[in-house]
Amino acid sequence: MGASQARPEQNQYQDLARKTGFSLEQIKNLHKRFRQLSRNEETISRGNLDSVAALANNPIKKQIIEAFFDKRNQRRDEVGSEEEIGFEQFLMVMSHFRPPTLKTTEEEREAMREEKLRFLFNMHDTDSDGTITLAEYRKVVEELLSKSGTMGQEAAKAIADAAMLEVASTNVPHMAPDDFYEGITFEHFQQILKGLEMESRMHIRFLDVDTTTMRCGKSNS
Repeated sequence: MGASQARPEQNQYQDLARKTGFSLEQIKNLHKRFRQLSRNEETISRGNLDSVAALANNPIKKQIIEAFFDKRNQRRDEVGSEEEIGFEQFLMVMSHFRPPTLKTTEEEREAMREEKLRFLFNMHDTDSDGTITLAEYRKVVEELLSKSGTMGQEAAKAIADAAMLEVASTNVPHMAPDDFYEGITFEHFQQILKGLEMESRMHIRFLDVDTTTMRCGKSNS
């Protein structure tokens, strides 16, 4: 009977492996961590991730958590967010952090890079309109700088405004002084991060899972 019960789960894992590129062992490890986070429930909520100890002092904790519930990150042609997600949705989000292997082709590596950049872009494009506006950019920079304890909110705001102005002058070099810069598009975002090696550097460790190996560590939540 035990073997017959294991078969549907094995079939589910194989289907998820085809969708995400993870190995069966990696999916098994991630499922174990999902069950820890969900307290053995079928879904997890923001509250489950909010209690993760390793996220407590992260200045962009809110954006990281929201990314898991953003439909754009679940390989769906939809916008908006979920209140709760199941294991398959969780796995789809985690697949954005999958590092390349020695067998990864250049074409696959480029596709992985674009996926990772899109994930980061979505974290900043909070209203899902395809543009990171000054207000959205300023909010992230203010949170990063003000929570570091080194400066106040007004100073952080001034730095965010100056940084956005620099981005605007780079992306639209012939912009007139009274022109309004609508914000950073995904194409601009790709240009800004063009020289940054993303394929193997973008990892996720706050869930006690090392995505370079996808092995679960000790749970701190």
